[in-house]
Amino acid sequence: MYLLLAATEQMDQRMFGLDLQLLFDSGLTLLAVFVLFLVLSYNLFIPARKFLKNRRDRIENELAEAASDKDEALRLKEEYETKLREVDKEVEQILADARKKAQLNAKKIEEAAKKDAAAIVERANKEAELEKQRVSDEVKQEMVSIASLMAQKVVAGKIDTAVQDSLVEETLKEIGEDTWLS
Repeated sequence: MYLLLAATEQMDQRMFGLDLQLLFDSGLTLLAVFVLFLVLSYNLFIPARKFLKNRRDRIENELAEAASDKDEALRLKEEYETKLREVDKEVEQILADARKKAQLNAKKIEEAAKKDAAAIVERANKEAELEKQRVSDEVKQEMVSIASLMAQKVVAGKIDTAVQDSLVEETLKEIGEDTWLS
């Protein structure tokens, strides 16, 4: 029992008392923790920080790249919108030119039709004039033949002027005054 009592007493002193062994154990534990911290820091913390730094840099680069792409997309969008407006203007210009050409073609066709119509009218007038001339020639030939008949009758019967006048009047009535006057 005496031993147990002595061990208990010694433990009581050690727990509350600062002896050299406790200080040495505490210092050794602190040194082991510091060495462990250095080893872990070198093997874990530095790579983790490096990984996080690389990740942050990559994210920043991607954000900068996304902002650059967005700016480029906005620039391209504006460029395409400008081109679309220019294309719309060009389409309007082409349509206006086409309208002008169509109007010019319509005028040319109209003028050609007027010329053709004038040529047809002129040809019809010439044909009418030729027909009129032909009829006139026929009337003249008929009159010549009538006159020769009258001359034969006059010579044959030696008729007087009253009879001759009545024969001319009768012949004129047969031919018609309109034919004679035209």
